[in-house]
Amino acid sequence: MPILSGLNLKNKTAILYVSGGDHGPKLGQALSEAGASLFVVGRNQPMVENVLNSLDGEDHSGYVLPDSAYGKIEKAMDIFEKKYQNVDILVNDARSFFARPFTSITSDELAQIHDRNVRIPFLLSQQAVARMVAAKYGRIVNIVSVLAERGMINGSAFSTTQAALLSLTRSLAVELGVNNIRVNAIGTGWFNAEDVPLDVQQEELLVRYTPLRRKGVPEDITPLLVYLCSEVCDYATGQPIYIDGGLNAHP
Repeated sequence: MPILSGLNLKNKTAILYVSGGDHGPKLGQALSEAGASLFVVGRNQPMVENVLNSLDGEDHSGYVLPDSAYGKIEKAMDIFEKKYQNVDILVNDARSFFARPFTSITSDELAQIHDRNVRIPFLLSQQAVARMVAAKYGRIVNIVSVLAERGMINGSAFSTTQAALLSLTRSLAVELGVNNIRVNAIGTGWFNAEDVPLDVQQEELLVRYTPLRRKGVPEDITPLLVYLCSEVCDYATGQPIYIDGGLNAHP
């Protein structure tokens, strides 16, 4: 996609954390095409490789950070600093999905989904923010589901992780604004990884409930992602911006 001069991320370094789903490659491509160098952190090797293999150039690298590997976050940053100087951008795509009736969820399952979607993004943010504060510059974007602010049957465990990350977004925006760090969230609705014919999509009840009568695709959010990661994004912070086909406008 064409990049306006104000949205150019040339000479910026971004950490992209992906906890689940198929959107990581498109998010990485958007940041890379805008000029950023990427350090991809994912919870397994295929997830990291899927993003890296979709990128051009040699300025990108990655690290596998499995569930409960909190002690390895500092190791990841050590590896990061061997290649890159600054953390300019952090993108947490923390939408590892989980659906189960509330009374059937085990403590281990709850801990795992919170590890992926809350605790690791929180701790990665701590590491990134320490470096951003020293540089007096930073952009953080947390990608969450509309379930951060809505309820869904069988969605209690997942939705609480999304609400937690949205709350973190707002809290960091208030705390870090004085350090020239902007923290925002992109809220996503019902998405596919690739285009699916509209007539097939509209067989689903939730698609018919969505005002735009289709599911989203990663390309629907990538222009906004680049904006929120850029220097142009200077007076927006603490905001969840929903790209959901109007789904969140419903009562």
